[in-house]
Amino acid sequence: MVGSYGTSAGRVEGRFVNFAHIIVLILAFLMTGAASAQMSAAASAKPVKIVAFGDSLTAGLGLPADQAFPAKLQKALKSKGIEVDIVNAGVSGDTTSGGRDRLDWSVAEGTEAVILELGANDAMRGTDPKVTRAALADILKRLKARGIAVLLCGMLAPPNYGADYAARFDAIYPELAKEFGVPLYPFFLEGVAAETRLNQKDGIHPTAEGVDLIVKNILPTVEALLGAMAGQRS
Repeated sequence: MVGSYGTSAGRVEGRFVNFAHIIVLILAFLMTGAASAQMSAAASAKPVKIVAFGDSLTAGLGLPADQAFPAKLQKALKSKGIEVDIVNAGVSGDTTSGGRDRLDWSVAEGTEAVILELGANDAMRGTDPKVTRAALADILKRLKARGIAVLLCGMLAPPNYGADYAARFDAIYPELAKEFGVPLYPFFLEGVAAETRLNQKDGIHPTAEGVDLIVKNILPTVEALLGAMAGQRS
């Protein structure tokens, strides 16, 4: 009986040890999973690195830096609990060709998204729409190759070059958005262009109030872009 009892006790003890070992393994697994989840959450909580890549409309010509489009867009997103770090890469007077030439050093490594706003100066100078299209296409191609999300901001030609020029120029943006599969904000100056009270004395560059309206109008499109990116960051 004693020997039999001892054997049974050994079996019970062995089972207990095995059971305890399994519990330890399960806890270790759960803790590892929790740590991974925390790391993933921490990664997704990092501000999204965005470059606002454009001309004077992005640079904020005539305005303090904190009143320019990139700064105000960042503030608007932050007020919604969306953490972003937006770099102002606007250069006054820049054309699409000029933007293409400075793309690599203006859009640094680690950039996750680009708000592409170029073409106003092309239109004002009457640049051949084929030239504008080729430059924008090259920019989009290169950003896509780097895995950077893009929001393409459209521009409309002024009426002084005629209806034919305007039709060819205005078609550039929706065509490229479709070709490269990027979201399009149809007209960057929507609600602001030609509105005297929303533009500076030159009648071209938005006042701080004009920038506020641009940000308000484009915000849902930017939020949609960031929402689409969220799954890829986690």
